[in-house]
Amino acid sequence: MSPSSRTKPWQLRSGKPWAERTSIRAELFNDQRLEQHAVSLADIQMVVRDSTPVVSLLKRIGQNHRALVRCYRTILADIEADRSITPAAEWLVDNFHTIEQNIRQVHQDLPRGYFKQLPKLGPGFLEGHPRIFGLIWGYIAHTDSLVDPEQLGRYVSAHESRKALTLGELWAVPINLRIILIENVRRVSSRS
Repeated sequence: MSPSSRTKPWQLRSGKPWAERTSIRAELFNDQRLEQHAVSLADIQMVVRDSTPVVSLLKRIGQNHRALVRCYRTILADIEADRSITPAAEWLVDNFHTIEQNIRQVHQDLPRGYFKQLPKLGPGFLEGHPRIFGLIWGYIAHTDSLVDPEQLGRYVSAHESRKALTLGELWAVPINLRIILIENVRRVSSRS
């Protein structure tokens, strides 16, 4: 597959992020390129007052939780039946308690209706989703889900050097990290 024929994260086949099954992954960026990406997002993302309705992030985290529980139970059944499992399946079993802890944290930290108060993205990739969700989606995609707090801080600061984020958006950074990382775990688990 040539580089030009690869699907870019902002050109999804379905146009809807939850309809995709592939990992949230794009070209890996070094720190400098990642900061340039944050600035470019600040420049190109259109924020709108009235946005297209989208699947609630709380609803999606619930869907992901149910899918991950089913996958976890299937893997446990394979282990009990002495069938071999993949390294990814072994990782899921070993880390399932941490995944569930993060899902509980999202529910605890995300009051119903909170995301309705955040600036929303206009036409384009992730239309109708909070702007901060789009910013964090880009970070996760271009770091292959490897979160470095200092790097993330520089990434967010680079965005703010061009367009300030609201206090609510900054508060929502860790919640969005959890939501998108859990989405990625579900996508990878569904393929294992």
